[in-house]
Amino acid sequence: MPTVLDTVEDGVAIVTMNRPERLNAMNLEMMDELVETVHRYAYDNSVGCVVLTGAGKGFSAGGDIKGAAERHDSDGPRRTQEEAARNLRRCMEVSRLLHEMEKPTVAAINGSVAGAALSMALACDLRVAASGAKITTAFAKVALSGDYGGSYFLSRLVGTGKARELYYLSDILTSEDALALGIVNKVVPKEDVMKESLDWAHRLASGPRVTLSFMKKNMNLAEEGRLAASLDQEARFHSRCGYTADSAEAARAFVEKRTPNFQGR
Repeated sequence: MPTVLDTVEDGVAIVTMNRPERLNAMNLEMMDELVETVHRYAYDNSVGCVVLTGAGKGFSAGGDIKGAAERHDSDGPRRTQEEAARNLRRCMEVSRLLHEMEKPTVAAINGSVAGAALSMALACDLRVAASGAKITTAFAKVALSGDYGGSYFLSRLVGTGKARELYYLSDILTSEDALALGIVNKVVPKEDVMKESLDWAHRLASGPRVTLSFMKKNMNLAEEGRLAASLDQEARFHSRCGYTADSAEAARAFVEKRTPNFQGR
């Protein structure tokens, strides 16, 4: 079985981590498949939104610690630290793609999530979580400092003080705790996670795609850029949106008191 499943529904790409017997723990094969799959949809113009989720009862336990332990105890050849770092950085491109691709991304957190998988969920633009799901950074418990951009994204969502607490202590949060902290955007019953996520995703995919891509760039620059640079970029992108077919359609729909029919142009 492939470790990553993918499908497209009405302009929405659904990417599913598929090792349910291991709570979708991320082995090397899955890491490679995630990069390839997300990269493909990042540049697929027929797709207006990407949804990331997990098969079975949970989102993902994060890195496959059991598999790593088995490799560590084996008598086979071992990579140098430099080789390991290069390989990991290549796999971590999935977080950059989720965060920077020119279309919205949604994490459908259908159950427990930890470690690198939490980092990937944080890289997405929006997060819908199942009620009562367990959420944890987990890295300190396995003596790892963290990967897939989690420290970057979590610091910006909750502030550096709270992010340090969640990393250093690795406490387990419920999805309701995460909602209160702003880590997730919405909490719904487990059976409704995909429905709610796809409702958002289809709204985004059928929206003014050029405008949404510029909005995302503005938000990303605002996280790290200077105010003057943000103002300059906002002025360029806002003016550019005024020349799109979607903008003209929105103006006509407003006058005619109807819902606009966006074409993503």
